Amino acid sequence: MINAAPSDQPTPLFALRGICRTYGEGQTAVRALIDVNLDISGGELIVLLGPSGSGKSTLLNILGGLDRPSEGAIQFRGAALTGLSEQALTRYRRQHVGFIFQFYNLIPSLTARENVELVGEITDDPLDAAEALELVGLGQRLDHFPSQLSGGEQQRVAVARAIAKRPAVLLCDEPTGALDVKTGVRVLEALQEVNQRYGSTTLIVTHNGDVARMGARVIRFGDGRVRSVETNTARVQPSDLVW
Repeated sequence: MINAAPSDQPTPLFALRGICRTYGEGQTAVRALIDVNLDISGGELIVLLGPSGSGKSTLLNILGGLDRPSEGAIQFRGAALTGLSEQALTRYRRQHVGFIFQFYNLIPSLTARENVELVGEITDDPLDAAEALELVGLGQRLDHFPSQLSGGEQQRVAVARAIAKRPAVLLCDEPTGALDVKTGVRVLEALQEVNQRYGSTTLIVTHNGDVARMGARVIRFGDGRVRSVETNTARVQPSDLVW
């Protein structure tokens, strides 16, 4: 169990110090992350930008407990995340993290409702599947199978499935990468709604620089390093984005 550490100061949701991730050894080693230091507050909506191979998805996987850093330390709510056993990391993912990927990973033989209801088996207090689907604009598509849904609708089912856990953290890896502009905007609107309504800290990995305009902060990556962290003073709505 991960619990918050007592403190007189607000504790960041995540505190990363000296995070490095290296794959392989010797001359063939790839340094995917190099000396990353970040604080991420609860309820933030952050956009991670950078070219392929810059470290964005690696960082997302580490924050989600799917990967481990080679060096450095991460705290979640003031408690150490690095060094947890595999069993403890599994509990962390189940209790605190929602994942949304570029490809929807829906079970084709289950309806939209049933795909969302799956999270009820791994979390203590799930959101009702119909409520989660209504939140992403699919209240009329509960009993449709994935083959009966468009790409954008399938991605929104994936969003509903992730948020039905009521996660503290929502990690989105290229959630609009396979979508056209219209459907991509609807997915981003759903993510924004979840962030604002439930306070889920939301990190969106994207190659699309214009998406950065909807984030409270923008973290730019290059060659495994954080190159800049910018605060948006005038955020825009997803419907105003262009790509």
